[in-house]
Amino acid sequence: MKLHPVLEAVTARIRQRSAPTRAAYLARLDEGAGRQRGADRMGCANVAHAFAALPNNDKFRVVAERAPNIAIINSYNDMLSAHAPFGHFPPVIKDEAHRLGANAQVAAGVPAMCDGVTQGTHGMELSLFSRDTIAMATAVGLSHDVFDAVLMLGICDKIVPGLLIGALQFGHLPTVFVPGGPMPSGLSNTEKSKVRELAAQGLVGRKELLEAEEKAYHTQGTCTFYGTANSNQMLMEAMGLHVPGSAFVQPQQALREELTREAVRTVLGILKTRRYVPIGRMVDERSIVNAMAALLATGGSTNHLIHWVAVARAAGMVIDWNDFDQLSAVVPLLARVYPNGVADVNQFQAAGGPGYVIRELLDAGLMHEDVLTVREGGLREYTREPALQASEQHGLVWSDIGPSREESIVRPAGAPFSRTGGLKLLVGNLGRSVIKVSSVPDDRHVIEAPARIFDSQDALLAAFQAGELERDLICVVRWQGPQANGMPELHKLTPPLAVLQGKGFRVALVTDGRMSGASGKVPAAIHVCPEAAAGGPLALLRDGDVVRLDAPAGQLEALVDPAEWARREPARMSDAQREANGHGVGRELFAGMRRNALGAEEGACTWL
Repeated sequence: MKLHPVLEAVTARIRQRSAPTRAAYLARLDEGAGRQRGADRMGCANVAHAFAALPNNDKFRVVAERAPNIAIINSYNDMLSAHAPFGHFPPVIKDEAHRLGANAQVAAGVPAMCDGVTQGTHGMELSLFSRDTIAMATAVGLSHDVFDAVLMLGICDKIVPGLLIGALQFGHLPTVFVPGGPMPSGLSNTEKSKVRELAAQGLVGRKELLEAEEKAYHTQGTCTFYGTANSNQMLMEAMGLHVPGSAFVQPQQALREELTREAVRTVLGILKTRRYVPIGRMVDERSIVNAMAALLATGGSTNHLIHWVAVARAAGMVIDWNDFDQLSAVVPLLARVYPNGVADVNQFQAAGGPGYVIRELLDAGLMHEDVLTVREGGLREYTREPALQASEQHGLVWSDIGPSREESIVRPAGAPFSRTGGLKLLVGNLGRSVIKVSSVPDDRHVIEAPARIFDSQDALLAAFQAGELERDLICVVRWQGPQANGMPELHKLTPPLAVLQGKGFRVALVTDGRMSGASGKVPAAIHVCPEAAAGGPLALLRDGDVVRLDAPAGQLEALVDPAEWARREPARMSDAQREANGHGVGRELFAGMRRNALGAEEGACTWL
């Protein structure tokens, strides 16, 4: 299938824009690839330290027999449902590596925090910066420099982007990402949201709300809604960095362990065949565009408009929101998964899942097929689904997915839910921002109303509880960007705003903070750049200013006389607020990140 001209043009523009930085990155990659193996290159004391903890036969295998040594970077902890399964993975990986004449070492553990736990608390202000912390922890682990390949064990919001950014600093190494899978379905996301809205209105109490939440989040695995964690897995499939079809296999299934073993076989297969596909070569402008297309086609998390900008920069490439916006205009919406529908990711998987979406996009010319992946068969391998062999022999078999098994969840590219990806870039005198409209009712794509300014999400929640928001209005929550307080997600605001919208009021949210994949049915202009704390125009807004949010036109404007707008002095964060943002739950340690963070459209990077 001929590549769609817009996809081709966006890819060419990224390639041209990135030429100097990408060339410099690849030169460093080739320099790293051209060195001797670590165990041959390093001094004897260095080598002895690196392998001192190994059994003697493993030391002999790696040092004398020069067997491949696989680094395991693990995000395991046993507090969080998504990461608890990874505690069982290293022994499986080591067993499979030994069976194949190789060795594996856990090179590093990286932190993994859960936005579901920290949502609406001060801990959420560490969330975005945990991505770069994870990238640094990955680099620390790999800096021992005695590895021939890497397996990355991670799954959730900041963990996968952080692992990927870290891996790209060792771009000369073959690398495979190993997911853990979603938890089985519990209370439906739709029912959970209804209870949250009732709680926001005071119609049910804490007991009923906690009972509903515990039925929704009930065992090991990722949450089952299509937020950032599960969007990560879709993007890893689209970039060819997983074993094909491994994204949404539950950790309780026998298939999960065999896919983990297949990850070992896959990364060793790259070394055995001497196929030069280090991760820094695989992640190029084509695979980045493929990830963007997959995100748009599935209505994935808006967080990736920040994270994938940072991922691209880690590989020497520059992308921006214009690229997403132009792709969104031609990439159709092929999936309806909560919050863009009622299905959860288990139902998405059963209906055809990532493989179905990738096949439809490839056949429509909306993904690059000529990309490197961790598999020799290329991206077409990711249009099939795995199963255990129907015999006692270990191993996997892949089969074609076929037509959609449920067209209320996934549809063909010729008959999509929407002809566009549902993401829009908004520009105007309030700066640059983005809005996801794939789950917003059509009659809410344009909102024009007076602004009510809030300096925190708690202030908005208090105003809602006091009954002060019962009218048409645009709620503006500022001082929520990377430099102000680490850019927390604000989706605690979704239930009260949904209640107001349900009462017939025309409401929207405008913020320099984040909303994630949970933004749902209320129009929200998010990631406003430049942020208010960096002198952005949200600091010029005043209560009562009429704001127009026009998603079809790509407009976010304060309808204020230009002369008056030019005369205004920007509001400033109070010293007390800055002080409060810098203390408690470890926020003191992230002061340097807040000072150095780039804007959201630049990936909120703290390392550039």
